[in-house]
Amino acid sequence: EDKKGNKEQATFKYCLIACGGRPSYGDYPGAHECCISSDDIFWQKKPPGKTLVIGASYIALECAGFMAGFGFDVTVMVRSILLRGFDQDIAEMIGKYMEKHGVKFVRGTTPSKFERTESGQVRVFVKDAEYGVYDTVLMAVGRTGCAGWLNCKAAGLEYKESNGKLVCNDAEQTSVPHIYCVGDVIDGKPELTPVAIQAGRLLVRRLFGGSAKLMDYSDVATAVFTPIEYGTVGYSEDDAKKKLGAERVKVYHCSAMPLEWNLNSERSEDMGYMKVIVDKETPAEKVVGVHVLGPNAGEVIQGLSVAVKAGCTKEHFDDCVGIHPTFAESYTTMTELKAEGKGLPTKGGC
Repeated sequence: EDKKGNKEQATFKYCLIACGGRPSYGDYPGAHECCISSDDIFWQKKPPGKTLVIGASYIALECAGFMAGFGFDVTVMVRSILLRGFDQDIAEMIGKYMEKHGVKFVRGTTPSKFERTESGQVRVFVKDAEYGVYDTVLMAVGRTGCAGWLNCKAAGLEYKESNGKLVCNDAEQTSVPHIYCVGDVIDGKPELTPVAIQAGRLLVRRLFGGSAKLMDYSDVATAVFTPIEYGTVGYSEDDAKKKLGAERVKVYHCSAMPLEWNLNSERSEDMGYMKVIVDKETPAEKVVGVHVLGPNAGEVIQGLSVAVKAGCTKEHFDDCVGIHPTFAESYTTMTELKAEGKGLPTKGGC
């Protein structure tokens, strides 16, 4: 049934739900009326001006980073930690890098409401006291699945009202056997476009091509396109310790100066960083997580993700001859172990 009340009935053998998700505005009074989302940022009719970004997700930091890069005054309001779900050593490095390059961070703070001023700006309140006035407020506090818009109960679909997502099995099959779902509308799966594409491709092959191959959601590589790029595949350090047990986890790390930064005196203090997380109780130390912070990190991690997917070990890294002078060659010479309570490696730590 559409908005005009027109009804249409269809019959099908299979149904695929791929309605995705939408930005969440939270429960803050005035948020919908006064704020924009990451979906809106490229459709604005005027420059953002003085901007407040609410949230510390990768979407929040990416938007804050590129707006600051264009020269706008940008502040990020953070409730607790940066980049929840990502490696926290690197998350903090990203925050420090962005601060150094002009982005302001306000920690341990959440808004209480928003009001529009007579001039069209947004007045932001914290604990019901006025915090500041901004030209643009970008809400980036997460995304909600769109399953709740589909009248799921009428179809007998199991979904979570808390996040608007559908519950499905390993074959992307919902609680109704002939109804499937892929993408961001699935509960508990990576919210990444390539994941949805791959899952959809494999599902169609199973339904119509005689294939039995399921989507493997483990070790999915991703990149965060902040001003200093971050690429990751596998476990973060914290997740590895939770899943495997801290006694089984060994972390190799190093810092390195990318060649293109070495030639720029303004970057003399900037450093890239790499981390390899292994299960030390496996033969040759199986790699369970790889992280890189630096130029073209997404390009670097794409190749390494194939190695991780294939079950590579630290011994494989050590046996590989690096390409000089590349940033990524540091993975082949990494020997320094990360110790509890010890600082991160300094320049030349590989």
